[in-house]
Amino acid sequence: MTAEAAMVLPVLVAFTMALVWGLLVVAAQIRCVDAARTGARAAARQDPEDAVVAVTKEAAPAGATVTVGREGDEVRVTVVARPPVLGALPFEVQESAVALAEGP
Repeated sequence: MTAEAAMVLPVLVAFTMALVWGLLVVAAQIRCVDAARTGARAAARQDPEDAVVAVTKEAAPAGATVTVGREGDEVRVTVVARPPVLGALPFEVQESAVALAEGP
């Protein structure tokens, strides 16, 4: 019984860590989606670019990179972030949101 437990315990720990890692990635992705949408709404209202970046970074995960662009009548906000606690891994989540610009 002890030998089986010694073999199963590392597998259970690895499985639990993989689940936690997956949850952290999903949580960071959801925050990026929300931040990109918030930034796209602000950009569509013709807010200044620095204000759009500031409001987007408030909603984004810590250390996120925000890019604001305009293509014709559409504004695009892209948020790129590393999931928390996983900074050592070369893994990023990215999300973009597009909105029609309001006004002239």
